[in-house]
Amino acid sequence: MSQDPAMSAYFAEAASWDADRIAMKERSVRIAWRIAVVAMLVAALAIAAIMLLMPLKRVDPFVVRVDSTTGLVDVVPVYAGDAAMPETVTRYFLDHYITVCERFNFSTAESDYEECGAFHTPQRNQLWYQAWAKTNPESPLNAYKDGTTVQARVVSVSFFTRADGVADLAQVRYIKAKRQAGSAEEQRTHWIATIRYAFAKPSTEPATRRWNPLGFKIVDFRPEPEALAEGSDSSTANPSKTLSGGEAR
Repeated sequence: MSQDPAMSAYFAEAASWDADRIAMKERSVRIAWRIAVVAMLVAALAIAAIMLLMPLKRVDPFVVRVDSTTGLVDVVPVYAGDAAMPETVTRYFLDHYITVCERFNFSTAESDYEECGAFHTPQRNQLWYQAWAKTNPESPLNAYKDGTTVQARVVSVSFFTRADGVADLAQVRYIKAKRQAGSAEEQRTHWIATIRYAFAKPSTEPATRRWNPLGFKIVDFRPEPEALAEGSDSSTANPSKTLSGGEAR
């Protein structure tokens, strides 16, 4: 049976059309896969870039200083914790620490507790927590819950250099004035504290850095009542204790 040439041409053309459609579909699938692979590679590179940049993301607090006379504004350089501090700065921090951490007033107790914690090492902070815990009968929260207030005033600060040449010791003499609730009279006692301190890298937490911008740390704090000779003035008397192997300055 012979086939009509026109029909043969029609069927051949239809077969080529189907072949073109199949080829186009296969080409579209290959292009789609290539695009998908490229997209996955770009996503993987983006994730890797974010992971590499994460350690660089940080918050750097800064202090803006305004001159009260000229009104000029500048940014105070951030202390990195690796520069030597002058004695006047150390003296200020010791004075401030004693004044805040040896006083007690129920209205400011919570703020004082947190501020003092900003100056402590982790070990010292643990002792600080135990001293203030309500389960401790000698805690200021229990001892002065009747409204008694305690004020601290620094009398003198003496620095000492240890035998190995490290200058990280100080003795602070101060007066604690306790006033019973409803009383106008103060009970004064004289104290002397032996303190080991250090300067470390300042905290990156804004709340901590607000209180302690230079990373001053109290490593060890040992207060003792000071026995004064009768008639002596605490502001002029010499320190009653010296440190073994140390040199005062």
